[in-house]
Formats: sequence, C-alpha cells, structure tokens
Amino acid sequence: MSVAPLFRLKEDWEVTTLGDVAARGGGSIQTGPFGSQLHASDYVDQGIPSIMPQNITTDRISEEGIARITEEDAERLSKYRVRTGDIVYSRRGDVERRALVREENDGWLCGTGCLKVSLGESVVVPEYAAFYLSHPASKAWVVQHAVGATMPNLNTSILSALPFVLPPVNEQEQIANALSALDDKIELNRRMNETLEEMARALFRDWFVDFGPTRRQMGGATDPASIMAHAFPSDKATTLASLFPAKLGENGVPEGWRREPISELTTLLKRGISPKYADQGCLVVNQRCIRRNSINFDLARRNDVGLRDPKIKELKIGDVLVNSTGVGTLGRVATVRALPEKSSADSHVSIVRPDAVLVEPVLVGLLLEDMQDLIADMGHGSTGQTELKPSVIGEIKVVLADRELQRIFGLIVGPLRQKVDANNTENHTLAAFRDLLLPKLMSGEIRLKDLEAKAR
Repeated sequence: MSVAPLFRLKEDWEVTTLGDVAARGGGSIQTGPFGSQLHASDYVDQGIPSIMPQNITTDRISEEGIARITEEDAERLSKYRVRTGDIVYSRRGDVERRALVREENDGWLCGTGCLKVSLGESVVVPEYAAFYLSHPASKAWVVQHAVGATMPNLNTSILSALPFVLPPVNEQEQIANALSALDDKIELNRRMNETLEEMARALFRDWFVDFGPTRRQMGGATDPASIMAHAFPSDKATTLASLFPAKLGENGVPEGWRREPISELTTLLKRGISPKYADQGCLVVNQRCIRRNSINFDLARRNDVGLRDPKIKELKIGDVLVNSTGVGTLGRVATVRALPEKSSADSHVSIVRPDAVLVEPVLVGLLLEDMQDLIADMGHGSTGQTELKPSVIGEIKVVLADRELQRIFGLIVGPLRQKVDANNTENHTLAAFRDLLLPKLMSGEIRLKDLEAKAR
C-alpha cells in the first residue's frame, strides 16, 4: 500500500508509516496501562514518575506535579516503562502533544493517558523522529485522524498509520544535528525563563506572602541589608527597608497594609466571549492556551465576527486570565504580557483587569498565580464539569501593600519578565524557522552541506 508523504521529498527517500519503521527496528506502539491496572490509590509521594498528558510540554517531559508509583508497581508494569529514544504521545485531548524520552526520563512509566512509541534499533534516529513528529504537518495529521468529536482520542492503529519519511540513517543524523542547534537554544531560553520567573516569584513571596522584611525586623534585624535578606546592594537595601512596616497589624499583615477583595481592585472581571469559530478573525484564547503561568497564542482559535464589545472584551497588556471551567485545568492563571494581534478570551476563561490606579498589574498576576490551588478548589459543579464564577474570583482577598512599594516591586520585577517575554519571542521565531527548515531539507531545496558551510 502506497503512503502519501506529508512533505515534498527527494526522490530516493522512502515513505512508509510510523508503525512500519517501529516494527522494523524491533519496536512497537502501545498504550499505557489500563485504569484497572493502575489506580489512583497506587500513587505515592516518592517513587517512579508516571507520565501523564499534562507532563508533556514543548516536546519535553516535565516533572512538575508528576504522579509517582512504587518500584514494585513499576516492575509489575515493566512493559510500559519508557526508554531513552522512545516517544510519548498524549492519548486524549491534546493529541498532538508528544515528547522524546531523554536520558533523565529513562525507566519512567508511560501513564494511563499516554501512548508509547518504541523505535527499536538501527532503523530510525530518535532525534530525527522527534523533529519529524513535532512538525506542524505531522501534528495536523494526528489531529485530523483522531476519533471523537468532543474529546479527540488516539489509538495504536491511528498512530501506526502516520506517514513517515525514512531517509538513510546518516542523513537522519545530519538533519537531527542541524535542527538540534535550534532546539538547544530554545531549551536554553526556556531554562533561563524558569530561573527568571522563580526569581520574581521568590521576591513576591518574601515581600507579600511571608512578609519577610517585616518579620525580620520583628526578629531584631535593624541593618537594612539584613532586613532585605542581603538580596540588594546596601544603598538599595536602605531605601527598600524603610518602606516595610516594623510589625504586623491585628489583621495579620504588615501595619498599614490591608486585605482587599479582587473585585475592588479591578476595572473588569468577566468571562470572555462566546465566539463562532472560523479560519479568520480575531484570536480567541481558550483553556488549552493557559499553562505554566503563560499564554500560548499558537493554540488560540479565531472568531469570525470580531469582538462584539471591543471596549470590554478585547484583551490588554496586564490582564490576568483564569481558566474557569473544566476539570484539571480549572484555576490556571496567566498574565497577558504580550499580544501578537487583536485578541480576546472565550467564555471558559475569566478576564481579570487590574485597576492600575490602585494596584500594580504585575502584583495581581503573581497574587493569583500563587493562589492557583485555592482557586481551583473554589469551583462548583459535577465531576465532569466544574465551574468557577467571576463573582467567586472577585471575593478572593489579596494583600495590598503601600502604593510606593508596589511601584518599586513592579520596577524590579518588570525587567525580569520583559526578558522572559523576549526569550519567548525568540523561541517562537526559532521554532518557526526549525519547522520551515525540515521540509526544505527533505525536498532538497536546502542541502545539509550548505548549512554546515554557513555554520563555519
């Protein structure tokens, strides 16, 4: 049976299927364990990580919030353990989500909501396969062939039929090496962003959650450097220390500070629009776009009728978006820090617009990010569809510091987040170039030796 390629190719390259190349190498495509084999009660605090769809992020496997099982259960389910070079797919929902298993993931478990592609030996270079399967054309094929209208699902038959281009092994290696240089820079930027974001959150927690400078004064600290935990030069520490009260008030926050409901600090607190989706129109952010405190506009859909009330529903820089329906995604928070074009949010997302006269927008974003677990627990409804009303979000009380201290916090944290945004923009450009480069290498339009010459 002939297989149509997803790209224009060099004439001598074979086109087959993912299932075929896996089988040739002695590998296979299989689902994770059934629910009857692994129950929620089997998960433990320490043990072997079990990969779920939510742990598959940007072509990598994240350990953040990952479930774990005992070594005994891992041995019992040994055929589902992943090895370096395997590729793991989400089996339900975001079925285009997949990641290469790297050395640090070796021996982990392919969880119940995932599929494992084992490529075997000598036929396919795993890194080449990972780049091929991450290309938009491959992801689009998977989405189009998934079954289920409400919740797309993958199975081994669908994934096995995915058209796959099989160049000679040496050319697979060269393609992988060429694209890896771009991928390595993307990963470097991602790790830098994690560090920058953690620096911002650590400062936020010390000042506005733990009330560190105030508590250190209550503990006897008088030197500004000590009050500010030796995190700033002496002249800066002197200025900052003077802005923090020396003791807590009866309300449990530093004297002069207060607790205010979100509703009193916003100019907008509403759900987004109920769009009619189409191929053109304004971008509409949905629940899938909000993850890890950031917004992926590449996953946004479009609204064909435009914004019905642009004064209210058009997103602005500084808006905080809160996922407000669903299970698992409820309560996720992200701040709008850049807008690629005119955008809104759909009716499953609440838009929280801080009143910049009363509070620094960056502070509202971090306050809500810090409270995501609490927000998720505030939802109401059935197991299948939990809802978080904007009025409930509005009742959440947050700590409001002196306005000058808020302003200075914004000045300190702002550049950190600007660097994060710049890195994200660069990563978007690098990923687009990588995805453009792969089909050009396959068609022969760009030759590998030409890339190597330019690199030198």
